[in-house]
Amino acid sequence: MPVSRMALLDALNTLLQPQLIADGCPNGLQIEGKALITKMVTGVTASQALIDRAVECKADAILVHHGYFWKGEDSCLTGMKKKRIATLLKHDINLFAYHLPLDIHPSLGNNAQLALRLGISNIQNLEGGKYSIALKGAFTPPITPKALAARLQQVLGKVPLFEQVEKELIHTVAWCTGGGQKYIDLAANEGIDAFITGEVSEQTIHTAREMNIHFYAAGHHATERFGVQAVGDYLASQFELEVDFIDIANPA
Repeated sequence: MPVSRMALLDALNTLLQPQLIADGCPNGLQIEGKALITKMVTGVTASQALIDRAVECKADAILVHHGYFWKGEDSCLTGMKKKRIATLLKHDINLFAYHLPLDIHPSLGNNAQLALRLGISNIQNLEGGKYSIALKGAFTPPITPKALAARLQQVLGKVPLFEQVEKELIHTVAWCTGGGQKYIDLAANEGIDAFITGEVSEQTIHTAREMNIHFYAAGHHATERFGVQAVGDYLASQFELEVDFIDIANPA
């Protein structure tokens, strides 16, 4: 039985509570499509490739982590953006997008889902307060730096960039999926043994070396695949809705 667009939006907003965190893009329904939804496609980014696959699958809606209309970008609908949005409008496909709300959800979010797969326990907010984009936790028993690199490769399917320092065992770890490399400073100042994120900047390696914290860059796309899948599974369990995750490969 189809679910209405507004019922689906209400369910997503109730689950992810986008009003709780300031973001650099609008969260929720970004492109309006069909009023009734039977099939949804989920993916990391609303790229043309994902949209084309959704069209092939005859999907009524797409749910992504990286949508459109970012602060500071050109607002004109030209070129790549025009083609993407024109395809959605032509096929009457709804686009739902949740950025930071999908990172911070305590059980279905990108950070929580990565921690689950890596076996991290005693999870707490790295930034303090009620809501934190980055998290911290522990490995019990502790793990060697090379063993953590191997575990990341097994979980994510790619070899992480790995900067090893002097510590022989990793007891404590902090992490932020995607482009969260800036949080390494906060983790290092707390004396945490290792930091995991998706991307790396030139200065990140110097921070790791000079502040004696193991660093892993495991891929922006790779570390942010699990949250949208978990939310898609949740929606499928709540509604009579067919949900398929489509992974558009991206080495970044």
